Amino acid sequence: MKQKDILTPLGIVFGLGMISFGILSSSGLFGFLSFIDVPSFIIVLGGVIAGILINFNVDQVKLMGKVIKESFVKNHYDLPELIALFEHLSERARREGLLSLENELDQVEDPFIKKGILLAIDGIEPEVIQDIMSAEIVAMEDRHIKGRKILEKAGEYAPAWGMVGTLIGLVLMLNDLNDPTTLGPQMAVALITTFYGVVLANLVFLPMAGKLASKTDEEVFMKQIIVEGVIGVQSGQNPRILKEKLSAFLSDDMRKHQSDKFAGISEEISNEAS
Repeated sequence: MKQKDILTPLGIVFGLGMISFGILSSSGLFGFLSFIDVPSFIIVLGGVIAGILINFNVDQVKLMGKVIKESFVKNHYDLPELIALFEHLSERARREGLLSLENELDQVEDPFIKKGILLAIDGIEPEVIQDIMSAEIVAMEDRHIKGRKILEKAGEYAPAWGMVGTLIGLVLMLNDLNDPTTLGPQMAVALITTFYGVVLANLVFLPMAGKLASKTDEEVFMKQIIVEGVIGVQSGQNPRILKEKLSAFLSDDMRKHQSDKFAGISEEISNEAS
């Protein structure tokens, strides 16, 4: 289940707020306005886009919007609920056989869990199931890394194109040295592109890439738990033993605060099944 991740926009707004505070507290509104220069911003953003178009193929560039959108949502995983589900599946498989789990698939939303249970029902060996599901995890990681590289490259290109804009401004400034009083303002405008590049890289692109990396790690972690659960169900492990095995993935705090939740979830699943 995906939910809105308010931390990403909140972090960007907070960062911009700190920058604005630093500018306004030192030079007031006039100083703030001096940091707004549309041509400088276009140079940086246009340069980043140009670099991405050169560096990636068409299919990867088409994914850029989706990749950026992913950094504004988060996957909600309920680990106790997941463990309770596998405890219930294991109990039913031991009592009625693996074929009885087909009736449980309608209540399972996660396609990765469904795939694993179907492989178990088909009588596939545990080692083969683990290989198949692990291969899918590796493929998922590879897809995520390729998508994340777009933002990582944008983070690399932004400061460089900021420097390009600064060099353009310096060249234009040095070509017009007749009026020394204009050197200060012209130098300030020349440096703004570097400012834009650094801000875009360190407040937008690289943090988003980091967020996506964290999401990938979390998803891999959950899928590894699912693999262990499927193997436990297929091999006919005792439900209590399987529960304790999967509970090893819980942190100490989660074990302490979620013990009551296990009982409630297990009872709810059992009631739904009956």
